[in-house]
Amino acid sequence: MHTESTLRWGILGAARVNERLLPAIVEAANARLVAIASRRPGAAAQTLAQFAPHQQNVQTYDCLEALLDDPGVQAVYVPLANQEHADWVLRAIERGKHVLCEKPMALTVADIEAIKSAASAHKVTVMEGFMYRFHPQHARVQELIRSGTIGEVRSVRASYSFMMRPARQYRLVKSVELGGGAMWDIGCYAIHSARMFFEQTPVAVTAMAKYVESGADSASSGIIDFGAGQYAHFDFSFERARRSEYEITGTKGGIKCHTVWLLPNDVPVISWWTEEGRQCEEHLPGANHFRLEIEHFSECVLTGSKPLLSLDDAKANCQLIVAALQSAAQGRVVNLAD
Repeated sequence: MHTESTLRWGILGAARVNERLLPAIVEAANARLVAIASRRPGAAAQTLAQFAPHQQNVQTYDCLEALLDDPGVQAVYVPLANQEHADWVLRAIERGKHVLCEKPMALTVADIEAIKSAASAHKVTVMEGFMYRFHPQHARVQELIRSGTIGEVRSVRASYSFMMRPARQYRLVKSVELGGGAMWDIGCYAIHSARMFFEQTPVAVTAMAKYVESGADSASSGIIDFGAGQYAHFDFSFERARRSEYEITGTKGGIKCHTVWLLPNDVPVISWWTEEGRQCEEHLPGANHFRLEIEHFSECVLTGSKPLLSLDDAKANCQLIVAALQSAAQGRVVNLAD
């Protein structure tokens, strides 16, 4: 546990997500950006100049290891390619760094188990970066569920998509086994958000997918069976108009979160209804879920408290993703107890 009031951050990569994440660290009340690294010469300095041009005293490196060796860095954010996450998270942990890793944390359950073991041994905090969970609109949805407004949750539908632009085709270069495709990029959101509303452990999953020549999936749909007639339906695609929404149906009504991927100035909208005829559309205050994520993680490190998203949660999400990919590839229901 640290005694300081500000956590010193380094960014391990000049990825596109820095457009949102880097300013979030700069703006966070309890965080300070002190370093950024990239393997591409000059890319770290260029990223800093692009997204935080007035930020002072930030070290830029053309070597990832150099940032990990910087004693001034207490925590690192890892936005590298999906297949690199587990390796670099472990390297950071071994240097005694706390780690916020962009989703997905790893491509295998075994890697997440190794990360959990290493984090415990080195006494550091590690969390998977599902930024959306830190937006207050989801707490409002949970509040409505706890109030009994829609009764007991019976099903969830989660839908995420956008039309793939030519500049983002790199997401389809590698096969799903190597971290490419829609499942690892946006499907993980669908499965993660669907899981949020069930206390039960899922028992089975079935999925179907469309693949491109590389072996990456460009679209997929499926069902997660939570037992006792409770199901989560997910669909995601690189070939449809932008959507990021979920809908919950209970025994007495339903709730919809209209937009999960929100910009700070966007107005969050959730709507709910009941069988008694009540209907409501709520417009909530805007928020920057990236900044809230950084502030939450920093607070956890500084106070020694546990993060909202545990490594067990990361493991459970990875297990479902791997099972869904297996189901789509083999054309069968995958029982999670197998």
